[in-house]
Amino acid sequence: MLKRFLIAAAAGLAMNAMAQPPDRGYEGDRGSENVRLAWADVLRVDPVYDNIQSSRPRQECYEEDVGVRDTRGNNAAGTIFGAIVGGALGNQVGKGDGRKAATIAGAVIGGAVGNNAARRDDTYGSQTETRCQTVNEVYTERRIVGYDVQYRYRGDVFMSQLDYDPGERMRVRVSVAPAE
Repeated sequence: MLKRFLIAAAAGLAMNAMAQPPDRGYEGDRGSENVRLAWADVLRVDPVYDNIQSSRPRQECYEEDVGVRDTRGNNAAGTIFGAIVGGALGNQVGKGDGRKAATIAGAVIGGAVGNNAARRDDTYGSQTETRCQTVNEVYTERRIVGYDVQYRYRGDVFMSQLDYDPGERMRVRVSVAPAE
């Protein structure tokens, strides 16, 4: 008798389980009224690409010839020596205040002549220098911006675009409302 009862109870439970609709989700997953979470099988995932334009700084260097002056002598010494000689010669000319003016003029002219004489020893040439500048290099990059996902829930096929690849199964929110 107990054996018949257990068999009948097991058969009743099995019939009740078969009568339940498949993929009911989790009992604790009920949100607001008439909304629940369930699982759907993912059929296909296609990445969605977009071309993104970016820039990055890079340094661009080149060689350039620049003029250089090689000062072999001491230009200051030539200027001072010329001013002394010019001042001495100017002092020999004139009398009184004229002598002072001639001395000053002789020193100025002698300094200029001495400076020019000292600069004649300078040499001019060119030298190669490396010059660098920063430029922004613009490039286009193809990036994944989302995924087109095709999935099946209770025999119906749906499409959605997601920010991530959901894998083989994904959670779906099921909501039922009366049609008006």
